[in-house]
Amino acid sequence: MQADQQETPAVPPFPATGRRVLVSGASRGIGRAVARAFAANGDRVAVHWASRREDAEATLAGLPGTGHVLLGADLADPDGAARLAEEATAALGGIDVLVNNAAVNTAHPPAGTAYADWTAAWRQHVFVNLLGTANLSHLAADRMIAQGTGGRIVNVGSRGAFRGEPDHPAYGATKAAVHALGQSLAVALAPYGIAVTSVAPGFVETDRVAHRLAGEQGAAIRAQSPFGRVAAPEEIASAVLWLASPEALWASGTVVDLNGASHLRT
Repeated sequence: MQADQQETPAVPPFPATGRRVLVSGASRGIGRAVARAFAANGDRVAVHWASRREDAEATLAGLPGTGHVLLGADLADPDGAARLAEEATAALGGIDVLVNNAAVNTAHPPAGTAYADWTAAWRQHVFVNLLGTANLSHLAADRMIAQGTGGRIVNVGSRGAFRGEPDHPAYGATKAAVHALGQSLAVALAPYGIAVTSVAPGFVETDRVAHRLAGEQGAAIRAQSPFGRVAAPEEIASAVLWLASPEALWASGTVVDLNGASHLRT
């Protein structure tokens, strides 16, 4: 990303299918749904995992089509991100689409969390959610620029970046940073035909939050939306798939709210 951007290079039309797609954090939940959506679209997918290999293997086994690959890496480590990009490039023959979905989200309310635990939580969230996203975006963008065929980067942010996360403040803060990162990259990478967007989901029904959706707490969470429910992972995946499409080029730089009208902003 060091090239002179004063002259806009000619970029061929971005393909609608048959693309090389890297999805980080694709073991389950939103990441799994995103991987399935791209595979069903006729794209080849690199399924990334960090700590849940068996779940990632199940994701891979359930993908329609052929040519998909399973890749493990610790995105908190810059070298791990570099290896992931290199292995995805080698396995797929390049990278056309990057979906930054990998994230950590552990509770650390400011009242009642010991200082050592507080600092550890912030370090982990920053290293994975923000720096992992930034590093992988740089690595993928370099490859997209070299390929000369444009590309798409879609970041999975969060409603919590706007609504606040009192028990998970580092999660909300790093997701807000991811939104801002995406907008900066959208401006920087547009001359190369690379569109960068973010989605900001509200509560999504995944294995990771199943315990929070049980009982009275679950009823209160569902009541946040006037639809009286939370999102299915496939609803988020559908939006990500569209944002990676040729038709969505002009959406570059946007943050798309996907929260069922549970939090409205202007």
